[in-house]
Amino acid sequence: MAAVKKGLGKGLDALFESYREEIGAKQDDSLVQEIKINDIDPNPDQPRKQFDEESIKELADSIRVHGVVQPVIVRPSGSRYMLVAGERRWRASRAANKTTIPAIVLDLNEKEALEISLIENLQREDLNPIEEAKGIQEMIDRLNLTQEEAAERLGKSRPAVANALRLLQLSEMIQELLYENKISAGHARALLSVSDEKKRDEIANLIIKKNLSVRETEKLIQNLNSKKKKPKIKQKPSYILEIESELEESLGTRVQINPGKKKGIIEIEYYSNDDLERIIEIVTGK
Repeated sequence: MAAVKKGLGKGLDALFESYREEIGAKQDDSLVQEIKINDIDPNPDQPRKQFDEESIKELADSIRVHGVVQPVIVRPSGSRYMLVAGERRWRASRAANKTTIPAIVLDLNEKEALEISLIENLQREDLNPIEEAKGIQEMIDRLNLTQEEAAERLGKSRPAVANALRLLQLSEMIQELLYENKISAGHARALLSVSDEKKRDEIANLIIKKNLSVRETEKLIQNLNSKKKKPKIKQKPSYILEIESELEESLGTRVQINPGKKKGIIEIEYYSNDDLERIIEIVTGK
């Protein structure tokens, strides 16, 4: 099989169209054949690790009535076949007690099969934002792609891929909340504007506790970021305060003593030239 064409840009549809052109098939049906379900093995490197049993049961009920609408993708593996795409349909067909399943057999190498599996996983309708982010990162790592190349294969813009990957900068706790749909992707993007990770987690818990909307969350974070930290005022020793008080009483104006480790500063306020001359006379005794 020829290598996968690069720059596909529209996900699985474009990828399969590329294969059809190489094989010379003009119709989808020309690639489909019925294969025994027991002759197909699931791919141990399948990117999707979790399958909802209730969803599988619902699909199995549909398959009993309507059959498998979209064929699975397999590749030869010795005398058997290895699943490339469509494990959910394969599982549901087994649950529906089907003996065969419509399949497209493609002579793929491991990298080509992996690319199809990764893209299929990222084009699921029920894909969670954090699953998408992890899926894109896995695709980049396993296929040694740049963000731009990943975007091209997925039919997404480069900024869309970059924004998805930014979610992985959040703590495991926040990623778990996003995975469980306790917060939305909008909440998560708002939290990214908070630089302190501990503060992010605190705000995430507050979002759940007070059921904050994305807009309310953004406003809360904006207010927090706009507040300037008040400098801590170091408490002066009592003897310094006493000296300040004595000088203020003698000079009739405000006096500040700022002690340092080896030297300090005395600040004497005056409010006019006459006031300055008055203070000088007191200090010099002239």
